[in-house]
Amino acid sequence: KFANLRVLLAYQWLFPGKPLLFMGCEFGQRGEWNADTALNWGFLQAGPYHAGLLRFVADLNRLYTGAPELWRSDYDDAGFRWIDCADHERSVLSFARRDPQGAGILVAILNLTPVVQPRYRVGLPRPDRWREALNSDAATYGGSNLGNLGGVLAEAHPWHGQPYSAEFTLPPLSVVVFQPEQ
Repeated sequence: KFANLRVLLAYQWLFPGKPLLFMGCEFGQRGEWNADTALNWGFLQAGPYHAGLLRFVADLNRLYTGAPELWRSDYDDAGFRWIDCADHERSVLSFARRDPQGAGILVAILNLTPVVQPRYRVGLPRPDRWREALNSDAATYGGSNLGNLGGVLAEAHPWHGQPYSAEFTLPPLSVVVFQPEQ
């Protein structure tokens, strides 16, 4: 459940538009929000998943505020581009967010299955090394800690209509976000 919730929240933060979160969702409160009762903050002591989700939302917020490509171009077509939205067999989506006013770009890859996707090739718009800026499957969030060892190196291998590409390890039920190293 928590892996699915992390994917949903990451998609909401990374897709164009403004994210909205109701009280208690930041740590996975089980019951519906009720104005007559307090939030059950005790869940944070119940195990790694609730506290991990709270850390994940905090890191999503840091990524969002530190990456103008996620908020400056919300209402500009140049700010969003699908890389691949047609891999229905493996349920993987990928897209790029750009800051038309600057050089900022990031790539988000969503694996919407409970199956690890090793060596999954995704097209990239730029060469060089791309660092893993966020991985919803990190152990600190309660995930299985699979990933890309901090980044990938783009190759001059056109893919998905992009001039470069790289092979990624996509953890199960996850979102991984990459930014080019400066």
